[in-house]
Amino acid sequence: MARYIFITGGVVSSLGKGLASAALGALLQARGYKVRLRKLDPYLNVDPGTMSPTQHGEVFVTDDGAETDLDLGHYERFTGVNATRADNITTGQIYKTIIEKERRGDYLGATVQVIPHVTGEIKDFVLSDPGEGVDFVLVEVGGTVGDIEGLPFFEAIRQLGQELPRGHACFIHLTLLPYIKTAGEMKTKPTQHSVKELRSIGIQPDILLCRCEMEIPEGERKKIAQFCNVRPSAVIQAMDSENIYAVPLDYHRQGLDSEVLDVFGLKDTAPKPDLTRWEQISHTLSHPDGEVNVAIVGKYTALTDAYKSLIEALIHGGVANNVRVRLDWIEGEVFEGESALVSERLTNVHGVLVPGAFGERGSEGMIRAVQFAREHAIPYFGICFGMQMAMIEAARNLAGIAKASSTEFGPTSEPIVGLMTEWVRGNEKEVRQEGGEMGGTMRCGAYEAVLTPGSRVADIYGTSTITERHRHRYEVNISYREAIEKTGLTFSGLSPDGVLPELCERSDHPWFVGVQFHPELKSRPFDPHPLFASFIGATKDRSRLV
Repeated sequence: MARYIFITGGVVSSLGKGLASAALGALLQARGYKVRLRKLDPYLNVDPGTMSPTQHGEVFVTDDGAETDLDLGHYERFTGVNATRADNITTGQIYKTIIEKERRGDYLGATVQVIPHVTGEIKDFVLSDPGEGVDFVLVEVGGTVGDIEGLPFFEAIRQLGQELPRGHACFIHLTLLPYIKTAGEMKTKPTQHSVKELRSIGIQPDILLCRCEMEIPEGERKKIAQFCNVRPSAVIQAMDSENIYAVPLDYHRQGLDSEVLDVFGLKDTAPKPDLTRWEQISHTLSHPDGEVNVAIVGKYTALTDAYKSLIEALIHGGVANNVRVRLDWIEGEVFEGESALVSERLTNVHGVLVPGAFGERGSEGMIRAVQFAREHAIPYFGICFGMQMAMIEAARNLAGIAKASSTEFGPTSEPIVGLMTEWVRGNEKEVRQEGGEMGGTMRCGAYEAVLTPGSRVADIYGTSTITERHRHRYEVNISYREAIEKTGLTFSGLSPDGVLPELCERSDHPWFVGVQFHPELKSRPFDPHPLFASFIGATKDRSRLV
C-alpha cells in the first residue's frame, strides 16, 4: 500500500509548497521509489481555466485535458511523471459533485453536511488509485492553515492520518522564520503560532520545513522543536537556493528525505539517493558558456507566474545549449503606440517569443513584434496565440489581405483565425463542449500532429508524428493556406485529418516557427523540449553576430 505525505503551509502564502513537494518527490525518486503528487485547492472555482492569469498564474494542462494548478507543472518537471485530472481538485469540483449527487437522490434523503460528505469526497480523491507500484503519494494542500476555506481539507487529512495504517502518513508543515534586522534576531513566534493553529485542528506535524534568509542558529532550532513538539532534526532549514533545480540538492543536504523516511521507519533500509542529474543540471545553470537575451512580448507580463512553464522551458533550452537565458518582459500594448519603440526594444535581443493569450488587447503590438523579427532575421517563436499573430502578419503585410484578422477580435471579412466550427463543418467533435459552459469550449489536452517531411520542425523533432498539449478556442483557417504559403510561411504540421494547422515555419529565415499548441508544458530540465532547445540554439548563434 502507498504511503501518504501531506504538505501544508502556514504564516504566509507563496513560501514554495509546490516546489518543496516537487523537490521531495524528486528526492524519493532518486532513492528508487515511485511517486505520485496531488494538489488540493480550496478555492470555489471548478478549475482555474476561467481565472485571470494575472491573479492566479498559469493554467497547467495535462494530457487528458484537465486545466489545473500551476504546481502540477512543478510536479511534472521535477519527477517526469505526467499528471492527470485525478491529481488536482478544487472546492468547486467537490461541491459540484456533491450537489449533483444530492439532486439525483444518491444520499437517500440524508442531510448533506461538510462532515462527512465534503470531507468524504476529499478523502476519496486523495485515496483514489495512484497507479501501479506507487510507493509514496505526496498531497499538497493549497492556502495556509487558518484560512476558513481550507478547513474541510485540513479536517479530511486529519481523518486520514487516523484511518491509514500506522506508519503510512507523514505531515510536513512549511512555515516562515523572519529575520528582524533592527532586533538582530530570527523570530520563531510566527512558526510557533502556525503550528499551534495546525495542532488546534488535530494535526501534529512530523517535520517543519522552515523558510529563512539565513542559517537557523542551534538555539532557535531547539526552541522551535520544543515549542512545536518535534525533534530538532525534524526542523529543516529551507533557504533560497542558487536556482530552483538546486532545491532537491539543498533539501537533501538538510536531511529532508532522511527525516521523511524516518517517519515511515525506512531510514535504515532505504537506498542511497542518486542525485547525479540534479548535480549536472545545477552545475550547468551555475556555470553557463555565455548568455542570450529573449524578448517575451505577451499580455500578462505583470505576473510572470502566468508564464511559469514557459520560463522553465526556456531555462531548459539554455541547459541544452549551456547558456543563461535572460528574459525581457514586454507588454504587447506598448508596441501599439510609438513604432520606434519596437526597434528600440527588439534590435539587440537574440530572440523574440510571443506566447499564448486570449482576447484582442495587445494583439496589434504582438503583430508588430512578429513583423520586426521577420524583417530583421531575429529568431522568432510563436506559441498558440503567437502562431496566430504570425499568420495574420503574413496575410496583411505579405499576402495583401489588408483586413486579415481573428474572429476573436470581432466580425471580420477575412477570418485568418476563427472558431473551428465557424468555417469547418463536420469537425465539431474536435472542440470539447460541456453544456455551453465557459471553460468547456476549448481544445484541451494532447492531440496528434503530422509533420511535413524535410521541414525544419520535422528535423527538430526527429519524427513525422508528434503529440502535444493544446489549450485554445480559435484555430488558423486552413482555407487561407495557399495565400499564406505564397509568402514563404509554410504550414509544416497539420492535424491527422489535414484540417487544422498545427505548426508553421519560414525557410527564408534563420529560425521562425509557430505552433498552435503549448510545448512548454512537456519540457523537463533533464529532457528539454526539442523546440526550445533548437530556439535557444538559434538565439545563441545570433548572440555571436549581434
